Amino acid sequence: MFTGIIEEVGNIAQINKKGEFAVITIKAKKVLSDVHLGDSIAVNGVCLTVTSFTAEQFTADVMSETLKRTSLGELSINSPVNLERAMAANGRFGGHIVSGHIDGTGTVAEITPADNSVWYRIKTSEKLMRYIIEKGSITIDGISLTVVDTTVDSFRVSIIPHTIKETNLGSKNVGSIVNLENDIVGKYIEQFLLKKEAENPASKITADFLKNAGF
Repeated sequence: MFTGIIEEVGNIAQINKKGEFAVITIKAKKVLSDVHLGDSIAVNGVCLTVTSFTAEQFTADVMSETLKRTSLGELSINSPVNLERAMAANGRFGGHIVSGHIDGTGTVAEITPADNSVWYRIKTSEKLMRYIIEKGSITIDGISLTVVDTTVDSFRVSIIPHTIKETNLGSKNVGSIVNLENDIVGKYIEQFLLKKEAENPASKITADFLKNAGF
């Protein structure tokens, strides 16, 4: 499990594509301070397993399904990537519950500077927008953020200078592809309700009812 609080920005050192999967090597510092083989590290929000490491970099396998569903297939040498180690049991929970399992991707549609922040509008599919609500949580490239407002096919977030400095968002342009993970709580609630509806069709507690009630 992760929190969406980025620990450092690493850089892609090497990409070896082998058939339908790839092996990537990432230069890093902080996340390597206590690394072990088999550890989980979120790379742009994607939970990957460390398969080898040195004092300056680590390697991970990226399966074909991950390449299809995320933006990792778009990376190139020197691409900056957000890195976060799995949350320690005694760690502080500064963001929200992040699984590292990407739901899909979005496209940066607008970047608008404001007085003390930058507005990013992200366009994505109807399937993902279903779980994105105003003032709710969203993970963009592994970063825990709060949704400001939504439209039918997009949402906005406000990024403070510290976040831009400490993540890869400053390298994004209009048209850039980003990884999105919806709030896991909303997905579990929906699945629970769908099962309850199947068991008890007369129930008046539905996903729309909870959404309208602020859940």
